[in-house]
Amino acid sequence: MNRCLELARLAEGNVAPNPMVGCVIVYKGKIIGEGFHGAYGESHAEVNAINSVKEKELLKESSLFVTLEPCAHHGLTPPCSDLIVKQKIPKVFIGTSDPFIEVAGKGIKKLQEGGVQVESGILENECRELNRRFFTYHEKKRPYIILKWAQTLDGFIDIERLPESYGQPTWITDGLALRLVHKIRSEEGAILVGTKTAEKDNPSLTVRHWSGKNPLRLLIDNNLRLSEKGLNLYNNSEKTLVFNSLRNSENSNISYIKIDFNKDVVSQIMRKLFEERILSVIVEGGKYLLESFINSNLWDEAHILIGNKFFFGGLKAPVFHGLPVASEKLDNDWLKVFRNNY
Repeated sequence: MNRCLELARLAEGNVAPNPMVGCVIVYKGKIIGEGFHGAYGESHAEVNAINSVKEKELLKESSLFVTLEPCAHHGLTPPCSDLIVKQKIPKVFIGTSDPFIEVAGKGIKKLQEGGVQVESGILENECRELNRRFFTYHEKKRPYIILKWAQTLDGFIDIERLPESYGQPTWITDGLALRLVHKIRSEEGAILVGTKTAEKDNPSLTVRHWSGKNPLRLLIDNNLRLSEKGLNLYNNSEKTLVFNSLRNSENSNISYIKIDFNKDVVSQIMRKLFEERILSVIVEGGKYLLESFINSNLWDEAHILIGNKFFFGGLKAPVFHGLPVASEKLDNDWLKVFRNNY
């Protein structure tokens, strides 16, 4: 199962809204086939593993290990559980059950009805951790939420800026941290900023210092006043959702989503992302937006980049309480990762 997990991770950032899945086939203690789900819409891990076995007659005496319950429904590909039964594989070891309502135990049931001996819960915690975005999406009906900001050693995220200095971010961290931020962007489904951050920093929210796909861009612009400022988020280069109070409409790559700003804005945005099948979202600021998520206790991870600088004043970083789970030195900077204790 550890090998299955290694294989599954090879597709990180490429399979959403599907989960990452790895599979190996073992004959008399030796791996004779392995595979993983490489990209959304392509063959599943079990299919690739079975296809990789050269001597197919050995399948009848082999065991199949897979990180997630084999699917039982016709989606973009046929059910993997049917294929396993057809190949007469006698034993299947599963990391964890699938929370997707179209599977959710149905895959295991199909295998058992087909005469397959099934054992589930092998490295279950590790398999759930691998697909924590997928599980959050299906169990909590919302994306996995990652808060992200950079702060100085003395706890500030920005200096006090006047409108005439708007247009560029205030850099706190250096090049290695910037590359890591873009790598993380390439692995998540969407990225969200508020009105002030868009106005002050004029971000593009694209992947430029790493190789990978761009996330769905999300902007909160209540009265659409930013649309007149020629900001990068309105350049139509990438798919962008603009949450506003005025209209629902489409303009090339920009979709205007009308929401009620007299109600819980965060919940309305999360509901829309769930409908759009977005498994994860990075909340990149500003302070008011970040604190809206923190105060609602609506977040899963926090990525805090700490630069080797002092501002001695300015805009204070948000205050939150979380469980530290990782720390990484990035030249002169640090990345600290926290999880929500709920």
